[in-house]
Amino acid sequence: MKVKIPYGKDNLEVNISEENLLEILYPNSVEKTNSTKQIKEVLNKEKFNEFIDSNEKIVIIVNDGTRPTPTIKVLKEIFPKLRSKNFQFIIATGAHRAPNDEEYEFIFGKDIYGELKGTDKIWAHDSKKDEMIYLGESKNGTPMYINEIVAKAKKVIVIGSVEPHYFAGYTGGRKGFLPGVASYETITENHKLALNSTAKALSLKGNPVHEDMMDAMKVLKDIDIFSIMTVLDREHDIYALTAGDLEKSFYNAIDKANEVFCVEIKEKADIVISAAPYPMDIDLYQSQKAIDNGKLALKENGILIFVSQCRMGIGGKTFFDLMASCGTPKEVLDKIKKDYKLGYHKAGKMAEINMWAETWGVTELPEKEIKAVHIKPFKNLDEAIEKALEKKGKDSKILVMPYGSLTVPLLSE
Repeated sequence: MKVKIPYGKDNLEVNISEENLLEILYPNSVEKTNSTKQIKEVLNKEKFNEFIDSNEKIVIIVNDGTRPTPTIKVLKEIFPKLRSKNFQFIIATGAHRAPNDEEYEFIFGKDIYGELKGTDKIWAHDSKKDEMIYLGESKNGTPMYINEIVAKAKKVIVIGSVEPHYFAGYTGGRKGFLPGVASYETITENHKLALNSTAKALSLKGNPVHEDMMDAMKVLKDIDIFSIMTVLDREHDIYALTAGDLEKSFYNAIDKANEVFCVEIKEKADIVISAAPYPMDIDLYQSQKAIDNGKLALKENGILIFVSQCRMGIGGKTFFDLMASCGTPKEVLDKIKKDYKLGYHKAGKMAEINMWAETWGVTELPEKEIKAVHIKPFKNLDEAIEKALEKKGKDSKILVMPYGSLTVPLLSE
């Protein structure tokens, strides 16, 4: 059977025999909606026009180019209304780099980006260099330093998307502020909590990362915030949209996100192929989400074949250096326990999988680099499947996740 798997902006096509193919796991198919109509209706209901009816500067937080958020679809509705206002966009990069031109066009679209390029209307957050303002701390002791552009604003619009996240439970909502526009120190303290076993996809109650983020949001009480949260369907169209209060719009989107991204499986597989689709294939650091979701469908001692173009390389030097300095997954985990640095949570999650399974990779990364992070490299997916079947047995079952970064397998009871 021919199976298409995203690779960059194209697809890889592989043949998997029906005897071996257990399942092709896509995000669930849901009813199509008229996104333009839905955006208008929700924004009218939540009185968006009244929110922007102000002489105050309006700061709009948008996700960077590594997220699938359909920012441009929202901007097509609200940007004409913002043109006459005192506004500024800030890219919620967290600890990532600033977008390049291709990514800016993905975020804003060619027309809006062409209009704003080279002006002070767009600012890419830099967690290490930008001026930050201290607003307080969470109960856990995470100091809330955020970009002064946001901290000094009276009115903030935050545009995001809600989907499962491998350690924060879900993306969206509070994530636009922490890590989105927070300082490196703040992000480090929050992400350190990702090493906890309860910091995982779909988990909110008892998840220390999420609870710390929600508690930290209390320091934003003096900022008037209008949240616009989208939920995508499997074709990356808008399935649902919530707006208004930051907390309520986030929680209201979760059930819709679960309808799309949580997919039941009857059994786990000997071999799982999990892909990071564009734009989440930007580098290994971001593509790791496909590995973490793929493990949920994998039997113990199985083989996880990870597929990502990794267009911009490894991504995180800190996590790479840690993994490259260790000979075994256990050594990685031991080092993390002794001295945590931002990025180590990523190494920790990858090392945990390699304690009970194997990770193989089909990427464009240099062989030396992919081996350094304890992934067996392959340039050809057909070869990787052939070798996996040789190792696990010709009768082994294969489960394919073409959109691994966005699909959370749930074993049915």
